[in-house]
Amino acid sequence: MLDHYRNLAAYNAWANRVVYAEAASLSPQAYRENRGAYFGSLHGTLNHLLVADRIWMSRFTGSSDAPTRLDAILHEDVDSLRQARVAEDQRIIDWLGSLDEARLRQEVTYSPITHPTPVKHPLSMGLAHFFNHQTHHRGQCHAILTSMGRPSLSLDLVFFMRNEGASLPRV
Repeated sequence: MLDHYRNLAAYNAWANRVVYAEAASLSPQAYRENRGAYFGSLHGTLNHLLVADRIWMSRFTGSSDAPTRLDAILHEDVDSLRQARVAEDQRIIDWLGSLDEARLRQEVTYSPITHPTPVKHPLSMGLAHFFNHQTHHRGQCHAILTSMGRPSLSLDLVFFMRNEGASLPRV
């Protein structure tokens, strides 16, 4: 199971690079235009993805440096946001590389920002949500981009695994 999550971390980093490359090609106005996504613009949605990843990594690792708002804007421009995203993706990859299968069965306890009541579940369940959440909001980024007339991005997991991820363990 751990190889599965490590593959998802590699996929996540790759998919983020694809989305950010397209985001960087937009004008600042288009990048910030409210397109009706949950976090409004591409800028808001990409910031939310970084916010959520930092919140979840704080829960997983026990570190205390996590945003306290889901709509926080951590970076005002796409270039500094992309640099932070690359660093966070590497942090995720490195952290997963430090785990063993037994850790996946251990419980994580935290209080969600939206409903501050303690929640407890195995780390594996949290990781499943973590990667699913990223895919969900990256899909919103894709919808924002295509609604602007941008070309459709190939973000499929199987596309990644057949190409860039071909050397990863098959699970």
